[in-house]
Amino acid sequence: MKPQPADPNLLSVIVPTYKCPTIVRDLKSITRYLDQLNRPYEVLCIVDGKAHARDTTLQKARKARSTKVSVYSYPQNRGKGYAVRYGMARAKGGLIAFIDAGSDLHASGIGMALEHLKWYEADIIIGSKRHKASKVTYPFKRRVISTLAQWAIRLFFGVRVSDTQTGLKLFRRQVLEQVLPRLVIKRFAFDLEILIVAHRLGFNRIYESPIELNYNFSSTINGSALYHSAVDFLAIIYRTYILRYYDDRHQDIWEHDPKLALRYHS
Repeated sequence: MKPQPADPNLLSVIVPTYKCPTIVRDLKSITRYLDQLNRPYEVLCIVDGKAHARDTTLQKARKARSTKVSVYSYPQNRGKGYAVRYGMARAKGGLIAFIDAGSDLHASGIGMALEHLKWYEADIIIGSKRHKASKVTYPFKRRVISTLAQWAIRLFFGVRVSDTQTGLKLFRRQVLEQVLPRLVIKRFAFDLEILIVAHRLGFNRIYESPIELNYNFSSTINGSALYHSAVDFLAIIYRTYILRYYDDRHQDIWEHDPKLALRYHS
């Protein structure tokens, strides 16, 4: 399929979701806020597979479809990173954001990210729990793990941000056109890989913006997720400094999934 021209004035918002009972409320909350921004937008909800036979996330998401909300799905769960890239491949906007479903993150963070992108003339804006203007109560255990992770990211890659894992980020399309074809990770460390590759390619104007997060204190840190994230982190180091996988001269070995190929270009 020949890429079509993107709309530089359009904001595309990707909402990845998986076994999410609140998805209708989430989508309505996001669109209600975006309506207030007085700018053209589209929302792409990506249902990341079916958790079990009784999982009705897709059916619920379809109830929120409209002229501005599209819903996509595929049978097998592939991970948040895959879902976000699947949405980005179909996004028409000159600015592309993603925000997690689940009602924890307030949609006002999108507006703050847009303002910060303009103020800083940024390449990427990251919604950050640790921004001084954020409204969030953050458990001590997670705060410690986050601090250690950010020290490691600065040490190995020079990316000076305080929070890479919050599920709200905003990108200029030109950044994604260069970065997305090089990515490998589909699950645990997708947020980290996309930032590291962008920084390595010279997109260094990466800034943080405040968010409002109603943290779910019933959730716990999953040991398996921490383990796989650590493995992914080491793999990124290996690909960056040993294989030089992300460099232009190795584009012949980049993964080429036609379902993740950008359908629109600036």
